[in-house]
Amino acid sequence: MQITARYHRLGVALLRIGVGVIFLWAGLEKAVGAGLGTWSAAGFLKFGTLGTLGWPFVTGEVAEGTVFNPTHDFWVALASNETALTIINYLVPLGQLGIGISLILGLLTRFGAAMATLMMLIFFVAAWDFQYGIVNQHLTYALIGATIYGLGAGKYYGLDAYLMDSVGPGLRRWLFSGDPAPAAA
Repeated sequence: MQITARYHRLGVALLRIGVGVIFLWAGLEKAVGAGLGTWSAAGFLKFGTLGTLGWPFVTGEVAEGTVFNPTHDFWVALASNETALTIINYLVPLGQLGIGISLILGLLTRFGAAMATLMMLIFFVAAWDFQYGIVNQHLTYALIGATIYGLGAGKYYGLDAYLMDSVGPGLRRWLFSGDPAPAAA
């Protein structure tokens, strides 16, 4: 897909940059705010993965500690495994920082958007938050990441536009933003 209208190209770039800022901010909160190697996903993995369900599946009061998430035991096991937790504690903030930088700069945009989509789908399954229906922030960000990937958003006011001619078509298609964008109409 090629976008030729200037304001549409600008809109795609602003979407890419906006989502990049969100990921960068989340990574900075963990890596700088709490401290890389200090921040831990253990609390979320143990207690944030119980899940929720809403109408029509659940009505009335739900007993505290009810587990709705069928994958809850998997996340608790990860939190209990010191090696896995250490890897997760580095991968999440560094991944968010990398995704944020990639999307803001429009560099390796398809790879960054694919990783954003994957991360958000994992968070979607881990949180299992259906109290207010199927749509939540994790699913929304996953869909936006997939859209950024599909549009090849880095070719619109991003570094991919300048660098993609120097790489082969395979790398350009999967890591950068696909074929170069035509000149604005």
